[in-house]
Amino acid sequence: MKYTVITGASSGIGYETALAFAARGKNLIIAARRTAELEKLKSKVAYINPDLDVIIRTVDLSVPANVYKFYESLQEYQIETWINNAGFGNFASVEEQNLNRMMTMLHLHIEALTILSSLYVRDYADVEGTQIINVSSVGGYQIVGNSVTYCATKFYVSAFTEGLAQELKEKGAAMQVKVLAPASTETEFIKSAFDLDEFNYEGLVPKFHTAKEMAGFMLDLYDGEKVVGIVNGKTYDFELKDPIYPYLARTRT
Repeated sequence: MKYTVITGASSGIGYETALAFAARGKNLIIAARRTAELEKLKSKVAYINPDLDVIIRTVDLSVPANVYKFYESLQEYQIETWINNAGFGNFASVEEQNLNRMMTMLHLHIEALTILSSLYVRDYADVEGTQIINVSSVGGYQIVGNSVTYCATKFYVSAFTEGLAQELKEKGAAMQVKVLAPASTETEFIKSAFDLDEFNYEGLVPKFHTAKEMAGFMLDLYDGEKVVGIVNGKTYDFELKDPIYPYLARTRT
């Protein structure tokens, strides 16, 4: 049996991506901090396809020690696709940002994603049909005011993922590595960023996609050969592209 791992699966893009992959008959390993929400997702997957196996892992990936334990706990499963989706928003100037929240974001967006990607590549780089998809943001390709630190973490995600894709291609590895860059998406992102009880995108955000739409774009990226799947910030069209960051191949003598 082969599995698709999705972190940050308790809501938003991760939740809808799990349903989209389940609709394709993929067994799932879903991870997040909120067990109750993961149980709800598992029940919904069972309604879609009762024959699928769904493994739940409750984990806070902003804690580095948890990241290694999480990966080690999956050694018995054959993993076909790894989707690093876990993350959260942070709207504040560098001067005013909450430093504890900022540190958590750095651990989650950069450390956890890098460690999990690296461990998966070590084990599966030469296995046909394997993929890593890391979720960045259009903020990983342009800096947005009052989101400088958030964007910087997503610049890292985009650059790391594109570079990894290029590196593996140079080596002739079987694995594909891709980056998804959403724009405004109807999720818990803004509610979490501003610590709100509720937030209604309709009427307040001029343009946005639903999480279900983004999951559809995730599948388009998964199915294609391009490295980057990005939402055009002006038209909000989804575009599949070759790597955007310049890459200098290092020749060995």
